[in-house]
Amino acid sequence: MDDERVARVGAWLRDHEPRSFQEARSRRLTLGYLGWLRRPFDETADPVHLTASAIVLDGHGRTLLHRHKRLGLWLQPGGHVDGREAPEDAALREVREETGLDARHRGGYLRPVHIDVHEGGGGHLHLDLRYAVLAPPEPPRPPAGESQAVRWLTYARAEELSDGSFADALGAVNH
Repeated sequence: MDDERVARVGAWLRDHEPRSFQEARSRRLTLGYLGWLRRPFDETADPVHLTASAIVLDGHGRTLLHRHKRLGLWLQPGGHVDGREAPEDAALREVREETGLDARHRGGYLRPVHIDVHEGGGGHLHLDLRYAVLAPPEPPRPPAGESQAVRWLTYARAEELSDGSFADALGAVNH
């Protein structure tokens, strides 16, 4: 299963046209890491691992961000890929766990739209596969234990609050 998931991610990365210098760098790094990581989806196998996140859209010009409890940053929902889970499924699960909303892949498109490599805390490096998903334009219902600061925001406001990589990913979704 890992071989199949790695092969799919590798094929996407080789075909993907980065939108920025930062994304091109992330693509190069991720392809390099895929060549030597034994278990690239396992967060306990190596401090470098693949993660999955979701650029959540409501179909009405808004996107969903949450204020990460530990980092204090406004981010898209996302996190580690569990067990033998496909990364595209992990992105949907993270949306549900962090916002209480059920999302689906935009247009049934199960490939990432963006890649970003960033520090994940605790000395970890996240190779983040970002997927475009749609969620109903209803108020988020984050469960207890998750950040309660979850907001639908206009694209412009989301870009102001988040880091540059999110704006880059949002641009990839809306091109």
